[in-house]
Amino acid sequence: MVLQNQTLMSEFILLGFSDLSSHAQKFLFVLLLLFYILAVLGNLLVFSILTIDPVLHTPMYFFLRNLSFLEICFTTVTVPKTLVTILSEDRSISFLGCALQMYFFFFLGCEECMLLGIMAYDRYVAICKPLHYSTVMSNIRCVYMAVGSWITCIVLQFGQVTFLFSLPFCKSNEIHHFFCDIPPILRLSCTDTYLNDIVRLTASVLFLLIPFLIILSSYIYIVSTVLRMNSKAGRSKAFSTCASHLTAVTLFYGTTMLVYLQPSGGYVDERVFAVFYCSINPMLNPLIYSLRSKEVTGSLKRKIWEKVLSLLKL
Repeated sequence: MVLQNQTLMSEFILLGFSDLSSHAQKFLFVLLLLFYILAVLGNLLVFSILTIDPVLHTPMYFFLRNLSFLEICFTTVTVPKTLVTILSEDRSISFLGCALQMYFFFFLGCEECMLLGIMAYDRYVAICKPLHYSTVMSNIRCVYMAVGSWITCIVLQFGQVTFLFSLPFCKSNEIHHFFCDIPPILRLSCTDTYLNDIVRLTASVLFLLIPFLIILSSYIYIVSTVLRMNSKAGRSKAFSTCASHLTAVTLFYGTTMLVYLQPSGGYVDERVFAVFYCSINPMLNPLIYSLRSKEVTGSLKRKIWEKVLSLLKL
């Protein structure tokens, strides 16, 4: 069936932002390029600090290191192709290229949801059950949770994308988006997509709502525990620890839920929200996590100072 589809539809056309004026597209190109460079450099810096400094080899920063690596991959899946499309005006993408882009986009997006859920659970154990933290969040258990989430997303998203690209596409090859996303691809099919809609909504519930419910329940317990603390300093420290994670969760879920929990014929313009979760969120996350973390900023200052001293000795 997939080979038959490739005969009918050998490539797609990413319309992207072709409805904008040439000046607006150039401005968008500069913005996306700037966001992409800042996202890659920022996450690479955080990943490097968390890897180099042994003081930061804790469960919380282990998952943050995973998240930083993921954000580099996530924004790289879509933004460079969009930049090339705007610059060269060659909007074509092969059938296989479209399938691969969609697969990596969704398995990385799925992994981000699961990581955010695991990080919320980590904060729950640290604040609500501090005496059990070293046992519950041991190094080996953290590795198992991380590897398990990666494998789950890799396997299940492969099934969803394969099922979607087994559809016959014979209406048009124009995708009203700047990357290969599920809702605009489904609109190109010339058969009933009811089963694909069910699969898409089921996957959204599994990988968006379930981690979100884990996050929500974790923070309900956290707030309840913190409000019972007698120490004002303790309450302030606990809320400060969770603030960066809550900000990242709000930014990520606020945009993705609007797009992927609506029916395939929904009226939300996916492109607007996609710019946020493909380029702006990956750029902001290093700032959100590092600037609010005294450990990360302290480590960064130490590394810079060590580098300055080594240069002065030369």
